[in-house]
Amino acid sequence: MRLDSNCSNKIFLARVAGAVAKLIAKEEKSTTIKLSSGEVRLISKNYSATIRQVGNVGVNQKSFGRAGSKCWLGKRPIVRGVVMNPVGLPHGSGEGRAPIGRKNLQPIGVIKF
Repeated sequence: MRLDSNCSNKIFLARVAGAVAKLIAKEEKSTTIKLSSGEVRLISKNYSATIRQVGNVGVNQKSFGRAGSKCWLGKRPIVRGVVMNPVGLPHGSGEGRAPIGRKNLQPIGVIKF
């Protein structure tokens, strides 16, 4: 939502994809607006606003299709702890599936019995 005043001051509210601002109340010199974040703002009546919803609502639901597309954007792969090396991560397991965690160790690194 873009608010313009007669004094050429511009205020930009609710500009992200799918954001909505609701008009709650009109008073003599001011107007109350509720933003999508839950914040309530008091704005002068001298401002004029564009009434519409911001486009590109489904931008977060876009499917990348393959790993390379995410790689181009600098996104690293998300690896489960179970498939990692057991030395580098407590949840890591060797061959097959092992229970989560390593065997109890003494302070010097020798396996307890």
